[in-house]
Amino acid sequence: MEKLMQYVWQHRLFDSSKLTTVDGRRLRIIDVGRLNTDSGPDFFNAKIGVDDCVWAGNVEIHRRASDWRRHNHHLDPAYDSVVLHVVEVADAQVCRTNGEAIPTLVLSCSPTFRADYEALVAHSASQSCARYIGDFDPVVLADWVSSLAIERLQAKAQRLYDWLELYRGSWEEVCYISLARSLGFGINGDAFERLARSLPLLFMQKHADSLPQVEAFLFGQAGLLVEGECAGDDYYARLTSEYAFLRNKFGLTPINRDSWKFFRLRPANFPHRRIALLAQYIHRGFNLFSRICEATDIEELRSIFKAELTGYWTTHYLFGHTSPESPAVLGEGAVDIVLINTVAPLLYACGLRTGNEAMADRAMVLLESLRPEKNSIVRRFAEMGIGVTNALESQAVIQLNNAYCQAHKCLYCRIGHKLLSRSAMKR
Repeated sequence: MEKLMQYVWQHRLFDSSKLTTVDGRRLRIIDVGRLNTDSGPDFFNAKIGVDDCVWAGNVEIHRRASDWRRHNHHLDPAYDSVVLHVVEVADAQVCRTNGEAIPTLVLSCSPTFRADYEALVAHSASQSCARYIGDFDPVVLADWVSSLAIERLQAKAQRLYDWLELYRGSWEEVCYISLARSLGFGINGDAFERLARSLPLLFMQKHADSLPQVEAFLFGQAGLLVEGECAGDDYYARLTSEYAFLRNKFGLTPINRDSWKFFRLRPANFPHRRIALLAQYIHRGFNLFSRICEATDIEELRSIFKAELTGYWTTHYLFGHTSPESPAVLGEGAVDIVLINTVAPLLYACGLRTGNEAMADRAMVLLESLRPEKNSIVRRFAEMGIGVTNALESQAVIQLNNAYCQAHKCLYCRIGHKLLSRSAMKR
């Protein structure tokens, strides 16, 4: 329960008017310090008053005072700067490495606070706090949603920066990997990312004038071309032969074909057609990042990703299985998902990296202009009372669900904080 005590200390959720150390000295908390998320004392740069003296230094928090020795802090000079030891149970005296005693404060969590915290984290937060959402100030909720949207964009930007470092500053390569991941539409996103990262864009650009060769690259690397399968399918046989040549030429190793998921997918969303669409973008000349940066409005952005498959893929969802002819296109809703998950993060990340605030702002405006995503997360939070009117807000509630609710980080959620702070002072 140290996290609970850290939380109570950090947010001063205690009566500070009559605090004393365990040896009876009067204690004033001038500054609780800054939470340390790395090794070392829990809070840096705190300031406390003990009787008539003011001490500046660090604060360490434990469930029991005896944890100080159990963690070997009495032997670690990094903890000599601790000016206050905050505990729930004072079962031992603590000292610095030179034997000097450290003032100790007993600060216990109220039973109500502890019970409320355990009730929150025992279930998904969307279930345990749903009944309270209607009591919140709409301004507080709106501010939290805005912060979550920025937090999600920043997390996506960091992933793009990691790729940018791997691919020597090539934004087009980063765009290619990001687009591939988006075409997985969640369920196959990881597999598409592995596919793209296993097959450099540069390799395919050398053969971009031949669509069958680009498809052979992608389907082969996806592990979906196996010699001897799909007997009687001439196109499959051609791609298999092409890939055997390309694999040997470039020293390629395909990803595991079991990476691909089909369960509960409509045939139009099978990975085969999505891979064929990715091949189409590359065959058309992959300069998508440049076009994204130059686009002046949302319709121009949508037009970049409008691609129509022809030939084999108008009558196939899988290799070796003919289906009734149907248009093989990315619908407007699917294009908007690509704008949300690929275009907006790219604009935001590039804007921040280059100091182009206007480009970063374009990402925010784009998300505010797009309709919200339709999924179970968005529906659940809408039922709770967190209205979602655009893609910026739907991204925010997805961040709330993934980073806070599913991780049971109620202490760090503003909704959870409001609920818990009400009970922390109760005794």
